[in-house]
Amino acid sequence: MLTSARSTARRRALAAAGTAVVLTLTLAACGSSSTSSSMPGMDHSAKASSASASPSTGDMPGMDHMADGNGLSDSKDGYRLTSKDTALAAGKQAPYRFTVTGPDGKPVTAFAVDQTKRMHFYAIRSDLSGFQHIHPAMAADGTWTADLASLAPGSWRVFASFTPDGGAGKGTAFVLSRVVSVPGTGTKTPLPAAAKTAEVDGYTVTVNGAPMAGMAHPMTVTITKDGKPVTGLEPYLDTYAHLTAFHEGDTAFAHLHPTTKVNGDHGGPELSFNAELPTSGNWRLFLQFQTGGTLHTAALTLNVG
Repeated sequence: MLTSARSTARRRALAAAGTAVVLTLTLAACGSSSTSSSMPGMDHSAKASSASASPSTGDMPGMDHMADGNGLSDSKDGYRLTSKDTALAAGKQAPYRFTVTGPDGKPVTAFAVDQTKRMHFYAIRSDLSGFQHIHPAMAADGTWTADLASLAPGSWRVFASFTPDGGAGKGTAFVLSRVVSVPGTGTKTPLPAAAKTAEVDGYTVTVNGAPMAGMAHPMTVTITKDGKPVTGLEPYLDTYAHLTAFHEGDTAFAHLHPTTKVNGDHGGPELSFNAELPTSGNWRLFLQFQTGGTLHTAALTLNVG
């Protein structure tokens, strides 16, 4: 009996020790499972989703110079858009003078050429009417002058798009802006409803694509005239069409970059763009293209989800 009791006690001790080992291993496994790397396939799925969210754009014309941000600030990374002009006259040509200063506070005078120009300047009224795209001239001291066409009374935002060719920001694309007022009595122009097509100078512009906010998305533009495809688009700013967008409410800026390569004076009828609009809502698109030496500007409203 004594021998049997001792044997039973020994078996119970061994069982308890085995249970403790199993429990310890189980707790260790639970602790290691707090990271996704312990789950089969999680590493691969995370990397795949990251790649799909940021597709390569290295082969798209102009994409290496795409500016970050919405352009609603007058300064970024030490660069600042400065001007003494806070108001411009209504109803006549109005020169707007400005300077870009660098991190050292001095006027920047060295700018890289982007789409054949060293500076792209835009003006848009707060209701997204009155769009102007100008290529101003720079004086030796770094002062730029943009000759704006007739302006309607109201609040306007002017944008300067540029890439420094020296200093801390060399090779970096910037879009900076300021607000300027045009005195007088003006009326707000209602934003046209979202539409896929627009008419300008006898041409019909059709936009296909459904961009989503914050995501790069392909978009195509087709140009026809009298129901026939237009195949005689001429190069304009080193592309067959220049597409700019402004957001309803805050006039945020976006430049939709072309992906169709230029090949002589026979572009069209279909052009491809990389649409990356940062926020949802209505965007007013301005498409500029050239035929027979004449520049045409078509405008339409695009709703982005």
